[in-house]
Amino acid sequence: MNQFLVVIIICSLFIFDKAYAESSAELFPEALPEYSRIYDDQRDPFSDAKAAIQLANKTNRNILIEIGGNWCTWCHKMDAFLDKNPDIYQKLHNEYVLLKVNVSDSNENEAFMKSLPPTLGYPHMYVSTATGKMMLSKDTAELLSDGNYSREAWLSFLEQWNVGNNHINVNQGKTNK
Repeated sequence: MNQFLVVIIICSLFIFDKAYAESSAELFPEALPEYSRIYDDQRDPFSDAKAAIQLANKTNRNILIEIGGNWCTWCHKMDAFLDKNPDIYQKLHNEYVLLKVNVSDSNENEAFMKSLPPTLGYPHMYVSTATGKMMLSKDTAELLSDGNYSREAWLSFLEQWNVGNNHINVNQGKTNK
């Protein structure tokens, strides 16, 4: 009888572990491309952008380009906000391909940055279609309320600029700064 109980427990743990791994795989950043997880001054933003465009086309998502760096306090605050709001984090990664581009003293990625509208500060975000059509240049300060990132502002932003609204955003030629 004890052997039977041990087998049941082991099988239960295996089934639970497998189900947990499958259901939570999307929530863990390891499942995301490296260019979606970190700012890296050694990465080539042009190669990463090409890969992001391919993934966006394959998965029918827009691309959210986030400009910043490991030195950027507000970039860390934005990451912490997304960590504390898994529903927003999930919505972001379900509806957009995130491309983090480093700008720092060690690598300003000047050529890549010259291809984008100018930034006023960091982090700064751009939204493009899967074909690379730039629709939005956005100062992330607009996502703040009382000095903190706002759930409502983030949810509204993600909804407004998702692929389902491209026909509106592209046709109206919207580019917010």
